[in-house]
Amino acid sequence: MKIGIIGAMNCETERLKAMVENGVSETVSGIEYTSGVICGREVVIATCGVGKVFAAVCAQTMILRYSPDFIINTGVAGSLSDSLSVCDIAVSEDVVQHDMDTSPIGDPVGLISGINIVNIPADKMLCEAVCDVARGLGLRVKSGTIASGDAFIADKQKKTWISETFGAIACEMEGASIGHVCYLNSVPFVVIRAISDGGDDSAAMSFDTFVKIAAENSIKIVVGLLNSQL
Repeated sequence: MKIGIIGAMNCETERLKAMVENGVSETVSGIEYTSGVICGREVVIATCGVGKVFAAVCAQTMILRYSPDFIINTGVAGSLSDSLSVCDIAVSEDVVQHDMDTSPIGDPVGLISGINIVNIPADKMLCEAVCDVARGLGLRVKSGTIASGDAFIADKQKKTWISETFGAIACEMEGASIGHVCYLNSVPFVVIRAISDGGDDSAAMSFDTFVKIAAENSIKIVVGLLNSQL
């Protein structure tokens, strides 16, 4: 079994890359892929860059070139739920693209033309396994919809709109595009997000303060998952 791991920023992947045994790296379309072994598991890890296009390019290349059995998207997000605070964990039951909008021609907001769905389902088994690992580490965890878009959400009204429109518990900038690519290629996936900010007017300040701490919690879960009986 080969496991693909994608993070947007170095702080979300660098410790995982440092753990790789017998590592081999190559760069494709400006993105470095490191393959090898962690915890006895064959892995390929990439830092895709911020935003949906980078994430989609990375996921598609990883699938075509490395053939992972499933993909984990690890990283940080802003909370959209009163029950998720900084450093808590959000896990995807499904993902949505909150900035996908063809509603002027009669479509539901978020509908992805071509596959004609709004909520892209993550793998149920992976979601449950991630939640179990997080709880075992003593972390507070909530599963639900994770919303992605090409914007850092730091506006209370926008946060409320995303939450109410999609029922989302967290927002970020990559997970739904990775989920979209995985869906097209029939590759199971899960998105793990440690909360770095509240997705409101204080988001930028909170993000700068807590991003590395939150990212470390997400990494701990990935390592725990690699050590589990998947």
